[in-house]
Amino acid sequence: MTQLGEAIARYHKILEGGQYQDLSWAHQLQDRMKANNLAVGGRPVSPVLRPHFITRRQYAGLVKAVESFSSALERTEKLAIASPALLSRMELLPAEKMLASVDPGYPYLSVTSLIDTHLNNGTLRFASFIPDTPVGVAYGEALSDLFYEAPPVKEFRKRYRLEKLPGTKFLLQAILKAYKEWGGKNKKPNIAILEFRQPFQTTESSESTLIAQLFQREGHQVEVISPDQLEYRNGVLSRGDFPIELIFRRIKVQEFLVRFDLTHPLLRAYRDRAVCLVNSFRSELAQKKAMFELLTDEQITAHFPASERRAIQEFIPWTRVVRESKTRYKKRLVELPEFILHNRQKLVLRPNDEGTDQHTFRGSETDDAGWEKALKTALRNPYVVQEVVEPVVDVFPVLQYGHLEMQKMRVEVHPHSYLGKVQGCSSWLTAVGPSGFSTLSGVAPTFILEPK
Repeated sequence: MTQLGEAIARYHKILEGGQYQDLSWAHQLQDRMKANNLAVGGRPVSPVLRPHFITRRQYAGLVKAVESFSSALERTEKLAIASPALLSRMELLPAEKMLASVDPGYPYLSVTSLIDTHLNNGTLRFASFIPDTPVGVAYGEALSDLFYEAPPVKEFRKRYRLEKLPGTKFLLQAILKAYKEWGGKNKKPNIAILEFRQPFQTTESSESTLIAQLFQREGHQVEVISPDQLEYRNGVLSRGDFPIELIFRRIKVQEFLVRFDLTHPLLRAYRDRAVCLVNSFRSELAQKKAMFELLTDEQITAHFPASERRAIQEFIPWTRVVRESKTRYKKRLVELPEFILHNRQKLVLRPNDEGTDQHTFRGSETDDAGWEKALKTALRNPYVVQEVVEPVVDVFPVLQYGHLEMQKMRVEVHPHSYLGKVQGCSSWLTAVGPSGFSTLSGVAPTFILEPK
């Protein structure tokens, strides 16, 4: 059994002990989550009663891989922005192309981001890149503090050393650095956290509240705002009598464009460089799955530094935009639709943009007829085909209907990257149900584990 396996088995054995069979400690933990804005719709953001553990070696490898990948990604984005031919391969909407052409006023394509990572013992694979602040950045830090003092974890710490990972302080530092390079002069700029509210939602999301509180503790005036509250007059973007110098964007471009046109106050202020927007709209290029096609095209990356090419080869799944074309797969030339049709077991078809309501099709979960139909869908819409990245599954204790149960969960590790540098990570868990669908999901605090 591995070091991690032994540690997890010991933690689960602690839970089986007499003093923890009374689950009052678990109910208290969940009550503390709710009291600390760590709940969504009244449900705790963490569905589990055990932290996710990683070794120091895993974390060091994760940091190195993500930073090399991030450097390669930024290099590829800059090539795409400068090349209409490459940009056309991204399958962008005309409005997205226009927004990508606007210089945000600072050199960083993604100030904050996450990478959906499958970390399994000695292996590491990237599933997707999201130019956004990960859900776990504020939740993960607060959960780490709560779990660290939970009775079973305190008992576990008698045998193992748990190290908390860096939290939210690097988030504000990165945002303010972008603001300064944009030309901002105010040491304490007014900040708007921009998010959409769901129908009948009367308050801001709990994580936006936590992030606002973080910024406020550092002396900033902060408001959580939805786009329909913005107005732009006399060169100033504002919400009522609150002038905005810096926007921390937590909405996706496609979500925005579905609701508003290019005359929206935010877009006018952005084009006039009257407000600093983090992340910029240009960062959305990296969210398109087609970016992985460019990264895995050796003709584009042939002159990249060796460390970046190695990261691409080792950690990124082979990806192509689905179209009638010939392409290379492991040094051989193939007709892409025919190759997809006859290799479904190792392939997955994904929408180019995850913000849409289009479906993902896993070849291993589809019969031949269903796969042929999925391919036709992918040829008519912006889709990519990727080699499958196998999910990482682990067992976690959960509190279900007043009882402690052991539940298989898919584990995705999300490194928190600021200006290309990794500062901590969080973990997103989803229960593995009989049909592959489950509503049991959420964040787990993540610790580096070492024996004492």
